[in-house]
Amino acid sequence: MNHYYVYPYAPVPSYHYAPTPNHQQQLWHSNNWHPQYVAAPPATPHQHPVRNPRIRDRGKEPFVVDINDVAEDNNTFRSTVWTGKHLQATVMSIDVGDDVGLEVHPDNDQFLKIEEGHGLVRMGKNRNTLNFEEYVDDDSAIFVPAGTWHNIINTGRSPLKLYSIYAPPHHPSGTVHQTKADADH
Repeated sequence: MNHYYVYPYAPVPSYHYAPTPNHQQQLWHSNNWHPQYVAAPPATPHQHPVRNPRIRDRGKEPFVVDINDVAEDNNTFRSTVWTGKHLQATVMSIDVGDDVGLEVHPDNDQFLKIEEGHGLVRMGKNRNTLNFEEYVDDDSAIFVPAGTWHNIINTGRSPLKLYSIYAPPHHPSGTVHQTKADADH
């Protein structure tokens, strides 16, 4: 299986591996100013993002992963992927009609990116006044300032898949919540 990457707007000559008509990989030179879809060379350790790893927290060690694929493949309510000293990445899968749950993080800024599905984001200064509402779907980015009450509701017909980045970390390293009920306890 080839992994395809986009090389956007290469302003300088660059070299890439690309498939040839007989399906062999061949190094070629590009002087193009538009995106190039090319096949990656055969994977070696530390060369390409990991696809479909067993989701476990690999924090405090250097780590590269295709977070979009991990988020899309995740079936747990929440799992930490990487927990460092100042930053944490988690993936979430929100069931149809369910939500993240109304919450506030007094000391954490939070970034969330929707990878699959449709939802409604609600935010506000207190739990009873959520005066910010925005519909979100694939590739929506959500920025939640520390101290802001927020919730994401799955309004679609399939699980809402997303990843979240907390600064500083919010959950204990290695957190896995199979269900929302697990997270609430």
